[in-house]
Amino acid sequence: MPTVTEEKPTPARRRGRYPKEFRRDAAALVIDQHRTVADVARELGVVEQTLGNWVRQERIDRGEREGTTTEMREENVRLRREVKRLTMERDLLKRSVAFWVKEQDR
Repeated sequence: MPTVTEEKPTPARRRGRYPKEFRRDAAALVIDQHRTVADVARELGVVEQTLGNWVRQERIDRGEREGTTTEMREENVRLRREVKRLTMERDLLKRSVAFWVKEQDR
């Protein structure tokens, strides 16, 4: 009797991030050419809300709107990683010193 194999549903593939230049150019189409987000999104095949987010961020980067610039966001990410690394190193050193002091007392 043949066995029936169950097909597992494949997880939806998440599309990769768009390159910075693509995002910047797409936002420029909306800002510089005074086109609608819906029109440009349809032309480029991206989700309207995604393009809207890119336009908002580009306006912030250009100084046309208040907010955190892309450059500042990237620096914040870099600094958070560095703080995490330094905290781990500090904790390791504290444990090493505590161990060393404990061994010296023997």
